[in-house]
Amino acid sequence: MRTGGGARARRALAKPRAAAACAAAAALAVGGCGGTERPPPIGAGALAEAQTFPYYRVYWVGPSFIGRPLAAVDGQKGYIAKVGTSVYYGDCVHQKGIFGGGTCVLPLQVTTVIYHLHANATLGPQRNIVVRGVPATVYDEGRSIELYSGQVAIDVFSDTFEHAYRAALQLRPLNAPGSASGRLPPPVYCPELSGAMDAHLQKVMEHLPGHACQKANAAVAFAKSLT
Repeated sequence: MRTGGGARARRALAKPRAAAACAAAAALAVGGCGGTERPPPIGAGALAEAQTFPYYRVYWVGPSFIGRPLAAVDGQKGYIAKVGTSVYYGDCVHQKGIFGGGTCVLPLQVTTVIYHLHANATLGPQRNIVVRGVPATVYDEGRSIELYSGQVAIDVFSDTFEHAYRAALQLRPLNAPGSASGRLPPPVYCPELSGAMDAHLQKVMEHLPGHACQKANAAVAFAKSLT
């Protein structure tokens, strides 16, 4: 959700890319982003670039989501480490989009970014859950979920909790082998969650690879002892 500027910053930085997807649709469809015409299918070259992204696993939910096509993908070109890389789903209709302003509705954005230690308190009201066997945080009035897996954080931005949660259950790697079923790889770090954790989540946190949370807590305790 947040490396550097945070989840909201990554979502804001994605606006130009989302707008570009709509502009491409407008060039090929009479209605453009203000009409009801669907954008053309994403080009094979753009998808291939994302499928060969070299730095870490990038997650998506397949070629469509709730009937909405894959609209755009980020690749290695223009990659910004603190922002991560995203996939976008949707078409253009007569209503305000979740990216704010305009009329292009993108019902789902999935952003994958290398995790850097941060406090989740800045996200505002939130709750912590377990999704696909890994810790996750629900925020933005339920419209956004951040999942912690491997070396990355996976941010799912949508228009409702139902859609965000459905997308989280369908996540699979775009540039590596994997499926949309079963558990996600556990995080190799200890996510700095804010707020209450139920017994299930506490158990998951206690059994992360390499006892990541026990080591993190010990490091914090040692630092406090020095002061």
